Amino acid sequence: MSRVCQICGKRASTGHTVSKSGRKVKRRWLPNLQHIKIKKEGSIKRAYICTRCLRSGKVEKVI
Repeated sequence: MSRVCQICGKRASTGHTVSKSGRKVKRRWLPNLQHIKIKKEGSIKRAYICTRCLRSGKVEKVI
């Protein structure tokens, strides 16, 4: 899984976790992706979609 939203292109971001002592450890923040069936250009496809795109109505979910 590539961990990229196929609608908006949201992907993992990187940074540091900083402890109380100031020590920095690299980490990644992953987007909340759902593997769902969507209707795109008249056909039904499975895709990885972030929850923000689902909530805002950018895609139509197929039941």
